[in-house]
Amino acid sequence: MAQRIDGKAVSAKVRAAVAQEVAALKERGVTPGLAVVIVGDDPASRIYVNNKKKACQATGIHSEEYALPASTTQEELLALVDQLNHKKDIHGILVQSPLPKGLDEGAVVEAIDPQKDVDAFHAYNVGKIMIGDYHFLPCTPAGIMELLKAYEISVEGKRCVVIGRSNIVGKPMAMLLLHQNGTVTICHSRTKDLPEVTRQADILVSAVGKSHFVTANMVKPGAVVIDVGMNRDENGKLCGDVDFDTVEPLASFITPVPGGVGPMTIAMLLKNTVTAAKLQNQLL
Repeated sequence: MAQRIDGKAVSAKVRAAVAQEVAALKERGVTPGLAVVIVGDDPASRIYVNNKKKACQATGIHSEEYALPASTTQEELLALVDQLNHKKDIHGILVQSPLPKGLDEGAVVEAIDPQKDVDAFHAYNVGKIMIGDYHFLPCTPAGIMELLKAYEISVEGKRCVVIGRSNIVGKPMAMLLLHQNGTVTICHSRTKDLPEVTRQADILVSAVGKSHFVTANMVKPGAVVIDVGMNRDENGKLCGDVDFDTVEPLASFITPVPGGVGPMTIAMLLKNTVTAAKLQNQLL
C-alpha cells in the first residue's frame, strides 16, 4: 500500500518558513506585497483569490485585490497592470485566470514586469526555467518538487512520465524533473499506446484534468504517483486524475486529492512573492 504524500503538512512548513522570511524582511524595511487581479465573477476564481488573500494575511505579506467587472476592456486591464508594474510596494502581480471571453490572456501575461511575475508565466521567465537559471517557478510544478524533496524521493536517474503538456504544469514540470537528472517523457492526447508508456514510469505525474483517467493498468508497481487533477466525479465529489482506490495499492507513494498537490500551489506563490521582494530590493 502506497504511502500518502501529505501536501497540507508540507505546505504548512513552507508557509512557516515564508512567515519567518517576511518577518526578517520587515526588519530591513521591506514588506513583500502581492496584487491579485480578478476580472468577472467566476466562482472557482473567487474561492482561489480569497484563499490567496487569507494565506498572505497569515504569513504577513501585504496583499491588494483588484476586482474588475466582466465588462472590463483589454485596454483597461493593461492599464491596471502597467500601474501595478510601477507600484513600489507591490512586488508580485497575479492576474487570476480564466479571464472573461474577449480578453487576451497572453497579452496580459506579457505586460507584467518579469520581476513581478510570481506565476512565472511570462516568456522571459519560461525561458529562464528552460535553461535552469531562474528566480521564479510556476507554483504547481514547484510545489510538486517540494513534495518529492520532503519525502526524500530522488529524481536522479529515474524514468519520469508527465501526462499533459500545458504551459502551466506539464512543460515546466518536465523541465524541473530534467534539471534533477530524471529521464523525462511527456505524454498527451496524441500519444500512442499511453498505458505502455506510463508503465515505464518510476515517477508518474498526471495533469490532464479528467476524473479517474489514470487506472491501475497504467501504473508500474512501486511507482511514485503525483496527481495534479482537480475534478468533480459523477456524484460531484472532488477527485483527481488518478483512480485512487485501484492505484494506491500498487504505488510506493501517492498524492491524494484533496490534500496533496493543491495546498502546495498557494504556498509556492507566497514563496515567489518573497523572492520577488528580495529581487526588487537587491537582497538576493
